[in-house]
Amino acid sequence: MLFRTLLATSTMLVACPALAQPMDDVTASATTAEAEVQRGDHTSQSNDIILTAPYQRNRLDVLSGTTVLSGEVLTRELRPTIGETLARQPGVSATSFGPNASRPVLRGFQGDRIRVLIDGIGSIDASTTSVDHAPVINPLTAERIEVLRGPSALLFGSSAIGGVVNVIDNRIPRSLPDEAVHVDALATYGSAADERSIAGEVEARIGGNLVAHVDGTYLRTGDLRTGGYLLSPGLRATALASDEAEVRENGELRGRLPNSAAETWEVAGGLSVVTDRGHLGFSVTRYESTYGVPSRLEYEHEEGDDDHDGEEGHGHENVRLNLKQTRFDIRGEVETDGGLLDRIRLRLAAADYRHDELEEDGGIGTSFFNQGYEGRLELVQAKRGGWQGATGAQFFIRDFDVNGEEKFVPRNTTQQLGLFTLQSFDFGAVRAEAGARFENTQLKAQADADLDTPLNRREFNAFSGSIGASLGLTETVRFGLNASHTERAPSAEELFANGPHAGTQSFEIGNTDFNKETSWGLEGTLRGTAGPLTFGAAAYYNWFDDYIYQSPTGEEIDELPVFQYAQADARVWGFELEAAARLAEISGVAINVDGIADYVRTTITGVGPAPRIPAARVLGGLEAQADRIGGRVEVEHVFEQDRVSNFELPTADYTMVNASLSFRPFGRGNATTLLLQATNLFDVEARRHASFLKDFAPLAGRDLRATVRFQL
Repeated sequence: MLFRTLLATSTMLVACPALAQPMDDVTASATTAEAEVQRGDHTSQSNDIILTAPYQRNRLDVLSGTTVLSGEVLTRELRPTIGETLARQPGVSATSFGPNASRPVLRGFQGDRIRVLIDGIGSIDASTTSVDHAPVINPLTAERIEVLRGPSALLFGSSAIGGVVNVIDNRIPRSLPDEAVHVDALATYGSAADERSIAGEVEARIGGNLVAHVDGTYLRTGDLRTGGYLLSPGLRATALASDEAEVRENGELRGRLPNSAAETWEVAGGLSVVTDRGHLGFSVTRYESTYGVPSRLEYEHEEGDDDHDGEEGHGHENVRLNLKQTRFDIRGEVETDGGLLDRIRLRLAAADYRHDELEEDGGIGTSFFNQGYEGRLELVQAKRGGWQGATGAQFFIRDFDVNGEEKFVPRNTTQQLGLFTLQSFDFGAVRAEAGARFENTQLKAQADADLDTPLNRREFNAFSGSIGASLGLTETVRFGLNASHTERAPSAEELFANGPHAGTQSFEIGNTDFNKETSWGLEGTLRGTAGPLTFGAAAYYNWFDDYIYQSPTGEEIDELPVFQYAQADARVWGFELEAAARLAEISGVAINVDGIADYVRTTITGVGPAPRIPAARVLGGLEAQADRIGGRVEVEHVFEQDRVSNFELPTADYTMVNASLSFRPFGRGNATTLLLQATNLFDVEARRHASFLKDFAPLAGRDLRATVRFQL
């Protein structure tokens, strides 16, 4: 039914007179600014423009934390997962559930409180249901990645309270290529996991206005080599004191992380008709991945040991996940003839997702299914004086089911409809902005005799809004203040869970009587340039009512600790700082320095610190850049996280040194690059506190990487 609706909508857009106008050769390379920004290195692009919004905005005007990765910086940061690709950006950490399932953590929020998007539409997978489920996001195909932290992300759903990660690709071309055929290829080798990856895309103009796109990627890794011992110091001491030889051996394990190898491939094709008034196209993508889930090693936890309260003393068998997704996307944009509207945008996607959890003997233990649909329609107003805005609607449908021995939630359906608007006003030195979103969410869980759960339905109406303004202190420096109110409906897992969850090694119990999670927030920003210095700062404070969290009950079911979802008030506050400056230019070589710092603190009223909150961090880099050669050295220090919940252990601090050397044989006008990198140069033992597996699976040790990017 939905595919027929998508087809009918597409047909209407094709029939639109604005799209019927041909583009001649003179205007072929003078498309909209958005197309130029999103085309990648072979056309102009700017990191000062934010595209993740109904209309383009300058980063200086966005009233919350933002990050843009593109070009050479994106190539340098690329890793197999979206979480690791973004982990060194301000306000961002990662779930790091082994090297193959790592999702971004924004301002301490993860799971259903952040959204990971592909060109404005969700990834339509099962990654929010468990940290061992990899998001179906392929960073190797990204032209650009944008991160919005805070209230600016609320236009994409109330579950984006922590922020939005938008991975922008060119599978549905927006503009006509300058060349008859454009080729972009990327190949990488990483020593830590014997990582071998290759990605390539071809884009060709067919006839007058038709552009075809094909891309494919292949990734294969062995088990990850880590720095130091596999068990964290506290668990290692417990293991070494055990009377069992096998457990003592676990305390001595170091280096390779068992069951962490992966093999992933993806292929996609797209077709788009492009004119000087807009574009309309579609793409089809097939993604498959098989990866191992690192197990929790036995360390013989003694019952009643307060130091390890809530930690599991027994391991579990080596499980591999076999993931498959077929996805269909449509995107269209048309400029109007003026008047009230400047342009209309349409974005639709449908995906069929499945992953099987394979036991050691190759049999299927549990299967997860997700049939999902999502769409957005945006009406962008014509700019009138200093007034600009957009209004739109968004729908989301998810049919989610789990079958097998570790089923923890009944089959459920989520239907969501949202209406939103964003309005901006430019009064010169003062610029104001207001946004609002109304969302209706309906959740239905089928009766399930295996889980002893009845038929259940819940419906929530949620309203979110923000209002703020910025003041130009100088022509290039702005101070902003934003206030927001957010309401989020509980997820199906938070409402209906009642079973064993292997990924988190717990028996999860939801609460069907939950209220909406609501929050009030304030955020201040200061951004700008002063001579050779570019800087940005954001500080935020959020007051939560009915904040949803998990806590252990002290009971066990099926030899798993029981974790019950609950609600309470909570407070979240923190800051992000970033700065970059050109120190000197010597014989055509620019010497640059940059740095970031971030901190977040989350407290649940009457409970204490929230679990898995990233520790404070500082990172600084020194670069030398010429037209063809560049070099960079950076040092990252992550502080100890000893502010922990009563069921987790502290995480030690670490300092990591990275270095890279790049060579562009054709200069900066072409993206062809040879990049050599050394990550974790001194092979330190490092653990991210946001990870469920941080006490059993350290981060990668010394990783020597070589990346070749070719563009024609």
